[in-house]
Amino acid sequence: MDKDRMSVRSALKTIMKAIRVTEFGGPQVLKLETNVPIPEPAQDEVLIKVEAAGINPVDTYIRSGTYAVKPTLPYTPGKDVAGVVEDVGAKVQHLKKGDRVYSMATTSGGYAEYCTAASSGTKILHSNLSFQEGAGIGIPYYTAYRALVIIGGARPGQTVLVHGASGAVGLACVQIARSRGLRVLGTAGSQAGIELISRNGCDVAFSHREEGYTDKIMEATASTGPDIIIEMLANVNLEKDLSMITKKGRIVVVGNRGSVEITPRLAMQKECIVTGMVLFNASQDELNEIDAAVSAGMRDGWVKPHIGKMYTLEQAPVAHDDVINNKGAQGRLIFKIC
Repeated sequence: MDKDRMSVRSALKTIMKAIRVTEFGGPQVLKLETNVPIPEPAQDEVLIKVEAAGINPVDTYIRSGTYAVKPTLPYTPGKDVAGVVEDVGAKVQHLKKGDRVYSMATTSGGYAEYCTAASSGTKILHSNLSFQEGAGIGIPYYTAYRALVIIGGARPGQTVLVHGASGAVGLACVQIARSRGLRVLGTAGSQAGIELISRNGCDVAFSHREEGYTDKIMEATASTGPDIIIEMLANVNLEKDLSMITKKGRIVVVGNRGSVEITPRLAMQKECIVTGMVLFNASQDELNEIDAAVSAGMRDGWVKPHIGKMYTLEQAPVAHDDVINNKGAQGRLIFKIC
């Protein structure tokens, strides 16, 4: 380490609070520790003083040990953060100490007062967004854009159904679709959720808890069905999607929590495409496209994450329960760190 960086490091705290997981399991394995060493950035990383951290469903799958890729124990969860650059690695050129940033590329874990993050996945946070909103950008907006635009092939004038629109990814889909000139249909599980997705740009909103709601969706599309369906809970909804999608339409599965039995003849009749989508399969070219779109959205004001609820780190077990077992998602759940 050179002298300048040594002086920077010596001026910092050396110990921080962070959530640590020492065994896979339920929310109770999330433990707050107060004597965790502050990590040091590698040459291509930055150290971020975390102001807010996003809570994603995938965080719970990783914590439970059911995710395909398991971290080495012990670890600190969390990929999405927003905060201020505190230190930079020797090879980092585009960021500097004091920059307001958001990142979905933490390398030491975001449920902490400080974290390291890959500089390539750390972006400038526009001044018209708060840190709490910044923690809502990364995985939700990048997932939504890739599902809708890159995988779904969305074009102006088409109709998209966001099947489960009131969560963080769903609301991002609504905002992106609206900005790109699509007609947006969305569903939610509560009256508050319906009002929320309507405020965020849904042209027509439906309750997916209401009997016969799919008939209403078909009526809203003159019985032709949506061109694209972004599906947040395929194990519950995929058969309904196949019955609604227009001929040669596309169903993009973003979320799933179990198995499902479907009628393949529906897909045959519609000649539709059913495809899955995982953000971490994105190519660098795709990420560059999403970076540019999100940056423009922040500048133009349509990237506006809705914060549904904020938690302290002490409330991590409750937060993980809420992100999975909610009775109608209403935006982004975050930890307010500082």
